[in-house]
Amino acid sequence: MKTVVMTGGTAGFGAVAAKRIFDTPNTRLILGARGNNNSSIETLPLDLARLSNVRSFVQALTKKLDGTKIDILIMNAGAQFGTTKHRTGDGFESTFAINHLAHYLLLRILTPSLAKNATIVITTSDVHDPKMVPFGPKDLDLEALAHPKDKNEGFGPGIRAYASSKLCNLLSARAFGASPDAQINGMRVLAYNPGLTRGTSLFRAWPWWAKLMMALASLFRPVNTIEQAGNAIADLGLGTTVPPAGRIYASLVKGKLTWPDPSELAQSDTAMRELWVESAQMVGLPEPA
Repeated sequence: MKTVVMTGGTAGFGAVAAKRIFDTPNTRLILGARGNNNSSIETLPLDLARLSNVRSFVQALTKKLDGTKIDILIMNAGAQFGTTKHRTGDGFESTFAINHLAHYLLLRILTPSLAKNATIVITTSDVHDPKMVPFGPKDLDLEALAHPKDKNEGFGPGIRAYASSKLCNLLSARAFGASPDAQINGMRVLAYNPGLTRGTSLFRAWPWWAKLMMALASLFRPVNTIEQAGNAIADLGLGTTVPPAGRIYASLVKGKLTWPDPSELAQSDTAMRELWVESAQMVGLPEPA
């Protein structure tokens, strides 16, 4: 029996992936979510906008597992806002806090519960790369991401914050993959880019004109269906798809997984280490080894 824990499994391609995993024989799925319409799937309350709730979720999950180790951890939940004016209860900018800090904390404090040879999948995006999109981050300033001082109420700061959070997700995957825990226990860590996907709820906070721009962009960029994106992340988690040696970044293009190089900044060991250490300070954890 494989045990799978997943965030972002109640809507969009995440719901497709959750159903696929739930229907897989000898597999137990536990979702962390604020709510779930599929009552047949085990779900524990999880609000990624509150770090204290992430800790409460892990406590409840540990009790429910009762010593059983997690074979697959899929961290897929994400949010995007039109501006950087939103703040969590902890005082962090919401996009950065939900997409990166909460999942960083979740991964760190769940590490003792991960099985040997566990698979960890973190959802990222190709918007992390400035070669792919003009608003991709060219540097990484965690303090500015956590507490932005940009007074501009336009759409630009919000979408740049999202792109930077996706860079953080990719660097987190690299950092954990290089950690002693992952290396000693043979864990597989992957960062997954679902590409531009129709039917996702990610863009619900966008203004109408930005949604129109995205619709127009989809005419010129490859677009995936939620079924393609959901099945791809399920395959990565379940091990149906095995990455080529030395590859960590999986990108869905025209419904097929590719294994490109991430951005230059995402490959920076200095940026990776700084993210791992500074994030620990922000969520109140000891500096990692």
